[in-house]
Amino acid sequence: MPTRIRLTPEGHMVPSEDPFTWVADDEDLVQGDLILSLTRFQAEGDRLLSEGRAVGVRVKSDEEVEALAYDLPRIAVVELEFPKFRDGRPYSSARVLRERLGYKGEVRAVGDVLREQAHFMVRSGFDGFEPADGSSAQQWEAVTRRFRHVYQRAADARVPAFEEREG
Repeated sequence: MPTRIRLTPEGHMVPSEDPFTWVADDEDLVQGDLILSLTRFQAEGDRLLSEGRAVGVRVKSDEEVEALAYDLPRIAVVELEFPKFRDGRPYSSARVLRERLGYKGEVRAVGDVLREQAHFMVRSGFDGFEPADGSSAQQWEAVTRRFRHVYQRAADARVPAFEEREG
């Protein structure tokens, strides 16, 4: 089972248990809470949600999160997949989810997720992580606290340095 880390409302990184089961498109559904691909969610999501299940959706980097806009209030977690750590499209998707679509549920980074990206992921709106490098929650927290000041607004709502100087 992969390591999962979540960001608490107080800004700490903690290990996290995951009640969800990822079900690939070619696999049979299992009991309990599920995470499905965007394609499978669009085909079967209404039925699963009507059964009272918690449902999450995994969005690939070349898919648009706007396709979930109508269903976001009913979705428990949105996983954004990094096929390679160099692919920055999930950062944009996280910001769209948080800032444009107002999504309040968990936004989780999966795939080629490395701890050196933690600071940027948090700033973009991620609050759940599945590290590919096996790093711990403590290591992730150290990375997110590396920089005291930020210089622009982002999804994490930290106060930029120029406003700190004025206040």
